[in-house]
Amino acid sequence: MGSLFRSEEMALCQLFLQSEAAYACVSELGELGLVQFRDLNPDVNAFQRKFVNEVRRCDEMERKLRYLEKEIKKDGIPMLDTGESPEAPQPREMIDLEATFEKLENELREVNQNAEALKRNFLELTELKHILRKTQVFFDESVPMVYKSSAHHSSHKYRRYLQMADNQNEDEQAQLLGEEGVRASQPGQNLKLGFVAGVISREKLPAFERMLWRACRGNVFLRQAMIESPLEDPTSGDQVYKSVFIIFFQGDQLKTRVKKICEGFRATLYPCPEAPADRREMAMGVMTRIEDLNTVLGQTQDHRHRVLVAAAKNLKNWFVKVRKIKAIYHTLNLFNLDVTQKCLIAECWVPLLDIETIQLALRRGTERSGSSVPPILNRMQTFENPPTYNRTNKFTKAFQALIDAYGVASYREMNPAPYTIITFPFLFAVMFGDIGHGAIMALFGLWMIRKEKGLAAQKTDNEIWNIFFGGRYIIFLMGVFSMYTGFIYNDIFSKSLNIFGSHWHVSYNKSTVWNNKLLQLSPKTSDYEGTPYPFGMDPIWQVATSNKIIFQNAYKMKISIIFGVCHMLFGVIMSWHNHTYFRNRLSLVYEFIPQLVFLILLFFYMVLLMFIKWNRYAATNELRWSEACAPSILITFIDMVLFNEPKKPPVGCKTVYMFWGQHFIQVVFVLGALCCIPVMLLGKPMKIMQARKQANEEVQPITGSSDAEIGGPAGHGNGGGGHHEEEEMSEIFIHQGIHTIEYVLGSVSHTASYLRLWALSLAHAQLADVLWTMVLSIGLQKEGWLGGIFLTIVFAFWAILTVGILVLMEGLSAFLHTLRLHWVEFQSKFYLGQGYAFQPFAFDAIIENGSAASGETD
Repeated sequence: MGSLFRSEEMALCQLFLQSEAAYACVSELGELGLVQFRDLNPDVNAFQRKFVNEVRRCDEMERKLRYLEKEIKKDGIPMLDTGESPEAPQPREMIDLEATFEKLENELREVNQNAEALKRNFLELTELKHILRKTQVFFDESVPMVYKSSAHHSSHKYRRYLQMADNQNEDEQAQLLGEEGVRASQPGQNLKLGFVAGVISREKLPAFERMLWRACRGNVFLRQAMIESPLEDPTSGDQVYKSVFIIFFQGDQLKTRVKKICEGFRATLYPCPEAPADRREMAMGVMTRIEDLNTVLGQTQDHRHRVLVAAAKNLKNWFVKVRKIKAIYHTLNLFNLDVTQKCLIAECWVPLLDIETIQLALRRGTERSGSSVPPILNRMQTFENPPTYNRTNKFTKAFQALIDAYGVASYREMNPAPYTIITFPFLFAVMFGDIGHGAIMALFGLWMIRKEKGLAAQKTDNEIWNIFFGGRYIIFLMGVFSMYTGFIYNDIFSKSLNIFGSHWHVSYNKSTVWNNKLLQLSPKTSDYEGTPYPFGMDPIWQVATSNKIIFQNAYKMKISIIFGVCHMLFGVIMSWHNHTYFRNRLSLVYEFIPQLVFLILLFFYMVLLMFIKWNRYAATNELRWSEACAPSILITFIDMVLFNEPKKPPVGCKTVYMFWGQHFIQVVFVLGALCCIPVMLLGKPMKIMQARKQANEEVQPITGSSDAEIGGPAGHGNGGGGHHEEEEMSEIFIHQGIHTIEYVLGSVSHTASYLRLWALSLAHAQLADVLWTMVLSIGLQKEGWLGGIFLTIVFAFWAILTVGILVLMEGLSAFLHTLRLHWVEFQSKFYLGQGYAFQPFAFDAIIENGSAASGETD
């Protein structure tokens, strides 16, 4: 937990590994996840590095595994996931893995190709079966293949077709049918009709029919019938609805044109015998072949299923193994080779406390590889800023993520995360205080915590769910704290709990109370003089419609300022820890002290005035110290800052001051606060300028006024330090001026910013009250069994609105406001957040992020 308050001390180390042992040692370090390697070949192309061929082999194996995974998911076969992470295979095992994947891929592709060919044959036979069945119906409708032009056929459509053919002139007939067709179409001659039969997609049929009519000038006759059941496309596997068609025409020229149109619309034509006996014989043969194909297809699918089931048992482990191998070779590509080509050299950041653990892992890797040369891990001196590493667990991880979202802490700078664990849910609860709403949120968080193992195993791409699950401990604490503040406010779904009995005494009679809605609670009347309600607000305030808002306004506004000033003071005190740790004496004397004094003399004094006012003025006191004579804190503070003379006290009140000497003390405080501003503005730059001048005169470095004192946190021993170029004095004055103005003006704006605690708390309470009054109370107005049914419906509607608006939307709003208070008002007092995160080479992170993150260690 020590590193949670301040990041781990890091060391830059140089690592020497024998070539034969490098793979096994890096594998052990990947399992450990405590080493961040640096790229020693930044100018070398990725395709020119030593282990590029091995990385390509891993990419190829990963491609084959993704193909297997796609086929397994297509068949809906569950993949076994034991949750265990197998060790990275040895390099010699890559050949066996490649052979296994190659065999599986080739076998599966061959099975798929055979299955696709069989399905294509099955589709053709099925379509031919439907053609033979449907065309038999067409021919059975007394449609002869040979007509006489003067004949009167029973079908009106056929008579119309023949009539159009007879009415054409000789030129048109010659063009469409040829001379032989013209002679055959003369009256009294036999007319021979040709036909083609096929299958076409149902959605193309209307356009197909129009094109036939226009291209053939109406000299063809189309009959079509739908195939009721969809047919499977052998290529895509989609279900397609199709229709059978038969087209009658005259002459070879129309036949050619019809076939071209069928080809353009991707219609499939099939041979259809003219004689009924031939059609029946063909149909019987087709049915026999379909049955045989069904048998073969079933056997093929069974074989494919067995192959995929066997692969599904090991697929997860294969993915883990391949990604580990790939990550190891990616990491080895970051290393350098020595001149003998027998040793690999690496540089890495490691936590100082874990050096022994890392050395043990390197020793294990050397023993596994059978090498006799031990690895060497040497610490190096550097002026680079080390990465920031805060150890976290599943509880603190979410709070650390909130801080890192603002900016990763500078190296060894104070970490706000441990304090945020308490202040974040508490400030949220001040805005969200409601026992009922807090209980809903706490139960949801508790459910995710209790089921976290199962929920974590069900990996999903739903980003919203992942955010909720990642912040389950934050949600639980926010709900618990909201229940606590809900008890303080005595608020549960806009109602109160009368646990200890009200301590107020209403002096009015019943008729006066019922008839006069403008009555207010008198602060003088209570059952037990001087004894308030034991915990939280008295429940009678819930029915005090006249002065409930007035009372809660004053109460919540004051506690918002109190919490805000205390929160900011704590942030300023945190900067003291940074200055003392980095031995930054200038910042300690000329920044921390005047900042603390400025905040105390003005805003903490205002907080003290609130407590003095609460303590000295009461309704039961004499007139001069009663609530009627209590001065306004806001007016008092404004008069204090502007050096205004206070206004005359109300009639009967002797003074506007709360204590003796208040005016003199306020003048001293304001003057003291104003004197802090030039100290913050000029103190540090003047001392730096003086130190530099003295250094130039003495021609030697000045200790105690290094550049680390100018720029903030730098390295502190143990493997790293901040190294800054000397900054121009003009820039130092400008930066210090900006910093001073930001702090002085920010103290005012930040204090006012904490009033959002008051505003959102009142808004939340009023929304809950409105929802109760305008929704749920309506359901309570009816009696009897109809009233019960109506109340159930209204309650369901009220519950949906409560969860959707007051818990989710209001909860998100309060969460964002709390986040702003921590990022801007609190962390700006001490937190730079200019570091970069420690990203160790860890197999767990690589596997969790999937193939996209495989091998990304730099």
